Order: sequence, then C-alpha cells, then structure tokens
Amino acid sequence: MAEIGPVQMIALAFGPDADFEGKIIEELAKLETQQTIRILDLLFVLRDAETGELIALDHQGESLGGIVGALLGFEFEGIEEQMQAEGGGDRAFGLTGADIEAVAASLEPGQAAGFLLIEHVWARDLKRAIRDTGGVPIGEGFLTPETIRAVEPELAAMADALNEEAAPASA
Repeated sequence: MAEIGPVQMIALAFGPDADFEGKIIEELAKLETQQTIRILDLLFVLRDAETGELIALDHQGESLGGIVGALLGFEFEGIEEQMQAEGGGDRAFGLTGADIEAVAASLEPGQAAGFLLIEHVWARDLKRAIRDTGGVPIGEGFLTPETIRAVEPELAAMADALNEEAAPASA
C-alpha cells in the first residue's frame, strides 16, 4: 500500500447568500500544485429551499463525492461496500460518519455545506517518523479565532523573532 499522509475531513457551511466565485476551488488547486495537500474527495450538498431535501451536487462534472457521499448516506455504487470492507467504522479521534451526517442534517433550507477530504502530503514523512518512534496521535484540530486571540501577543512576538532570524544580515 502506498504511503499516505494524515487525512482530514473539513466541513464548511454556507448561507443562502453565499457568493460562489471559484475562489475556494482556485486555492485548493494552488495547494495541490504546491504538493501541500491532495484532494481525496469533495462533496457539496444543498438543503433545497422548497422541499427541504438534501441534494448532492458535483463540481463541474468531476467524479468526486463518492467517499463523503457514502458517509452521508447517499448511494454511490461500490463505495459503501468498499468502506465497510476496509473497516470504515473504526475511529481513533476526529469525525465519525454520524458526525458528518449530523452536520448535513443541521442545514436549514437554502443552506449548503462543502465536505472536503484532504491528505496532508507535507506531513507524510512526519507521520512516518512519529509512527516509527512509537508515537500515536491522541488529538488534533484547528484553533478557533478566540483561542488564538488569547495568545496572539506571544504568537506575534515569536513570529517576529523567527522572521529576524531568517532575515539575511545586512552588510
């Protein structure tokens, strides 16, 4: 089996007035080109404003959404069976299938959500090094803006110090 970096599911909510201009797709493409991440799957769902039905939308006809869609209960041929065979119900930490379903279920009519499954390519070697030394992940997540604000002065000072160290000495 090929080495794979840490995999993360990111769920994003959008209100009825969201302005989709392709900015997100452009940024994802840039990150993939830089080999920072690899998009494993992407699914966009919309809660129909009239019927309340959850509708899966593809991105410009691309064959994406099968893995995330199966986690949401959409029927995609062959994907659900593959996930079951590979032990898709196991969980160390992070989002379960039920968690992902709950995010989609919480959408109000007219709201949408994007589910992005990415591999952190940059972290492949780090993951291997951690595993090879006997380490196991016990948690992960992005810090909220409120949490960052609590330590913002310290982070800014650290960033300034690192920038000074990296700056070439003037002659």
